[in-house]
Amino acid sequence: MVEYTPTGIFKNIYEVIDGKVYYKTYAGGEWVSGRDWAPVQSPIDNSVIGYVPKLTYRDVEGVVARIYEKGRWSIRNTPGFKRVSYMFKIADLMEKYAEDFIQILVLNTGKTYAQARGELNASISRLRDSPLDARKVPGEYIAGDWDQSTLETEAVVRKEPYGVVLAIIPFNYPLFDSVTKFVYSAISGNAVVIKPPSADPLPVIMFAKVVEEAGFPKDSFAVLTLPGRETDPLVADKRISVISLTGSSSTGRHVLATGGVKQYIMELGGGDPAIVLSDADLAQATKAIATGIYSYAGQRCDAIKLILVEENVYEEFKKGLVEELKKVVVGDPRNPATVMGPLISSEAVDNMMNAIKDALDRGGILLYGGRRLGGNYVEPTLIEFTSHEKMVESKLYREEVFAPVALITSFKDLDEAIKLANGRDYGLDAAVFGKDLDRIRKAVRYLEVGAVYVNDIPRHGIGYYPFGGRKNSGIGREGIGYSVEYVMATKTVIYNYKGRGVYNYLV
Repeated sequence: MVEYTPTGIFKNIYEVIDGKVYYKTYAGGEWVSGRDWAPVQSPIDNSVIGYVPKLTYRDVEGVVARIYEKGRWSIRNTPGFKRVSYMFKIADLMEKYAEDFIQILVLNTGKTYAQARGELNASISRLRDSPLDARKVPGEYIAGDWDQSTLETEAVVRKEPYGVVLAIIPFNYPLFDSVTKFVYSAISGNAVVIKPPSADPLPVIMFAKVVEEAGFPKDSFAVLTLPGRETDPLVADKRISVISLTGSSSTGRHVLATGGVKQYIMELGGGDPAIVLSDADLAQATKAIATGIYSYAGQRCDAIKLILVEENVYEEFKKGLVEELKKVVVGDPRNPATVMGPLISSEAVDNMMNAIKDALDRGGILLYGGRRLGGNYVEPTLIEFTSHEKMVESKLYREEVFAPVALITSFKDLDEAIKLANGRDYGLDAAVFGKDLDRIRKAVRYLEVGAVYVNDIPRHGIGYYPFGGRKNSGIGREGIGYSVEYVMATKTVIYNYKGRGVYNYLV
């Protein structure tokens, strides 16, 4: 049984009744409860650590109306320099209450203290880097003298906020993804509605409190704890102009079908391939790729799921990778010795085990792991395929399994490796390890992904470098100074000065 209740400014966002903690949620300036409550479990031991309002669309329709009618103008009419100051104030408050955020991340997401602190620090950095987004907000000037038909005219291309952005947050980085979507949406003058993950909404609710404390316009922000089935009417609401989603490809397709004609920015399914060339630094590549498999129990869109190794170094690399996975200490994330904590739920464990069984039934060879360790805990797992034909039929190749499990196989030439990497329906990132720049450059050219990491594993971090998918891995780009482009509308204003003596062209 894990127990924790936030302190300080967070004391008024929950009530303790009969020993149970009932959290409120932030609805455009008001902290509200619900008629029904949804339990929030800790993946550490599946104990209930709190309850959040189980809202319906009927409950929030008025909130959306208020944000649309007033809130989108409150933030749009806030000067840009003041929007930046809000970001800095929020960052300062998150730093002040760092331990509360770290505790709730550990308990609600199952991250180790180091991982939780890393997510908090990334969130604070993202807020403080908001001026880099602001540089993309100004528009541009176009002179009319580059075409005969537009002589004696000129235009200003304005960038304007769309109005209301709906941010749909995944469970794996509930705080950071809420922060980053909030930053690029609000810095450009949009009101923001966050739909937090049902599995771990508590860090997002706490974020809402620091946003309120920082003085951000109350009617321009909300965190609405809707279960998935109640989110569809919100997605379809015409007052929502932009949907920013991080989630699975299936969720993305459903949102697109439900939302209709809107602006979308989506970071969807991934699970990345890593190509190891024969001249790679095998010790470095082994450690990096192992980390890419087990970091946050493989519950990262940029986790390594497919390892392709050139034949003449395959056996050496495979042996080294297994040795690295053997070092991983799995257990309670509150234990300082723990390297890998639990999966988010028992359903996630079941999905991993079913995928492993499917791979083994198709001829895969279990090199390491593959076991449940009780509760939501599993071993990091590596499965070898000697037949590419059988491997590409496996669930682990065809789908994104959000767990610490990867496939490994050898290849004879680089074209073969590129074909296997591109054969999946996803195209988020890829990693290439080696020294021959000609071969690396060829891989960079032909890999159908949004980002290629050379001699490193994919690490999206705070989005300093833009990332995003091709194929089923998404629409648009996440990243500082890039995402903001997707939440702003372009408006061209043309000024006609013909015959007024403003311009005197020599024609």
